[in-house]
Amino acid sequence: MSDCIVIIPTYNEIENIESIVRATLTLHKHFHVLIIDDNSPDHTAEKVQELQQEFQGKLFLEKRSKKAGLGTAYVHGFKWALKHNYQYIFEMDADFSHNPNDLEKLYNACHLADADLAIGSRYVTGVNVVNWPLSRVLMSYFASVYVKMITGMKIHDATAGFVCYKRIVLESINLDKIKFIGYAFQIEMKYRTFAKSFQIVEVPIIFTDRTKGQSKMSSAIFKEAVLGVISLRIRKFFNRL
Repeated sequence: MSDCIVIIPTYNEIENIESIVRATLTLHKHFHVLIIDDNSPDHTAEKVQELQQEFQGKLFLEKRSKKAGLGTAYVHGFKWALKHNYQYIFEMDADFSHNPNDLEKLYNACHLADADLAIGSRYVTGVNVVNWPLSRVLMSYFASVYVKMITGMKIHDATAGFVCYKRIVLESINLDKIKFIGYAFQIEMKYRTFAKSFQIVEVPIIFTDRTKGQSKMSSAIFKEAVLGVISLRIRKFFNRL
């Protein structure tokens, strides 16, 4: 029985799903994988079900009826992980923009060091992004600068989606109160962790843009993040976070 679960939300990831599952489940450190699939038309879930025959007891699938956003997918996964007694809960993309080999770095930061939340950070040692257009690099980088200014968090990569939470962090957060679903979800989770005085550590990684499948980024997601940060700060000020 592993004490670690890697949550991977999917929507139309048939080109990546088998490779990312195999790469994660064959690491030296034993991880389990939970796929949260939003009824992908390309049959991603069916491929996961095939792989479950090979990886029994290590690969799990939760199927949702429709595409409902990244944030709600992770909240679903968090609740599942807590119910099944995992101690370290990870977020990771399906498209290899996050390198599964870096999972152990995040685990070590929480298990061996003092981190309650370990962030796979693109910006803690400069700008470590591969194959992104300059416009997207600047948007992402300055979004984190903006978040730092508004919230007071000393985090270089506030929108990072490659993280490890200790169980105690997720148990302390009212997951039913999580409001946002895109980039703002990642900021909200970090801010709620910060507001409860948990130890947050950034671990340097190299982020490589996907080479297969379609990106889920949109201007609406970015707008939610910009406005959402102000909302979080106001709610914290009035003790309504």
